[in-house]
Amino acid sequence: MLAFTTSLSLHDLLIGNSPTDWLIAAAVGTSVWFGLWVVRKLIAARYEGYTAERNPTPIRLLAYLVGNTKQVLFLALALDAAQEALTFPPRTQHIVSNIVLILILIQVGLWAGRTVRFYLTMKESERGPDQVFAGSLDIINFVSGMLIWSLLVLVALENFGVNITALLAGLGVGGVAVALALQNVLGDLFASLSIALDKPFVVGDSLTIDTFIGKVERIGIKTTRLRSESGEQIILSNADILKSRVRNNGRAPELRALATIRVAYSTPLGKLKAIPALLESIVREHAQARFERCHLKTLGDSSLLFELSYFVRQPTLNPLLDLQQSVNFRILDEFKGLGVEFAYPAQLVVLDRRDPIPQE
Repeated sequence: MLAFTTSLSLHDLLIGNSPTDWLIAAAVGTSVWFGLWVVRKLIAARYEGYTAERNPTPIRLLAYLVGNTKQVLFLALALDAAQEALTFPPRTQHIVSNIVLILILIQVGLWAGRTVRFYLTMKESERGPDQVFAGSLDIINFVSGMLIWSLLVLVALENFGVNITALLAGLGVGGVAVALALQNVLGDLFASLSIALDKPFVVGDSLTIDTFIGKVERIGIKTTRLRSESGEQIILSNADILKSRVRNNGRAPELRALATIRVAYSTPLGKLKAIPALLESIVREHAQARFERCHLKTLGDSSLLFELSYFVRQPTLNPLLDLQQSVNFRILDEFKGLGVEFAYPAQLVVLDRRDPIPQE
């Protein structure tokens, strides 16, 4: 009776297969896993050669995917090969098949994500040092990853016997409630997609958003981060940015400098008439500057106001403040040589001494 119980327990433990069958299955599975591992090692050893730009894009993509293949695929194929040498009950066979399917779907999802990344990286390299993709890569990868894994989950559930139609209908009703609860988060997500597709600004652009001024450091899924001139980081919601009026100084081909120069009323008329031409010559001395105009604009209360307008070309390479400083130094030097004095705000008070001084 004891021998029968022990035999029955061993039979149940081996799930109806003999120890020899299990050994054969283990040998087959190990051989398949080891063979795939060796193939990946050989391809990975020549990975850089296959991914060179001289090779066609399909070969480069294939080498890239093989080099990034994970162990889950090897385990799935080894398990599938091993089970062919065994005989399982229908329920056990179904469980093993589902495990193999899940492992394969995981690898397919990883391959799909790597393919999207490979395509975006290739396009970025074709454009050269372009910052357009720098802010949108993370957003595109995130959205594509959500779509890929959602589709693979639905495929897995369908193979598990779940009614996908009813599930999608239920998700549609529940999705409305979730969307209402997460409307701020979803609003930022769709705003990030709008920024990625429409590209009103990219990483490195200098922006003025309401009262905030800074350079774009990162465009994320929910927020955009600016680095201000004073050094602190400014974090703004993507949805709020799209609702605001954004000034993109990074895309300005030239920036304007507008200067008001106050000259004393005592300056001779001949010197006053020579000031516009003098200021124009000063601006034209600088190759990175473009002169626009100079006029005696206003007869002020205490001074004559000349307005000088000029532009700096390629402001990213030639900062506006550097040009303004150079022009201002030249104005000071030329005015000193010409004998023209700058006016200072002053108020003249005239006292009539004929008025009696009040006595206490």
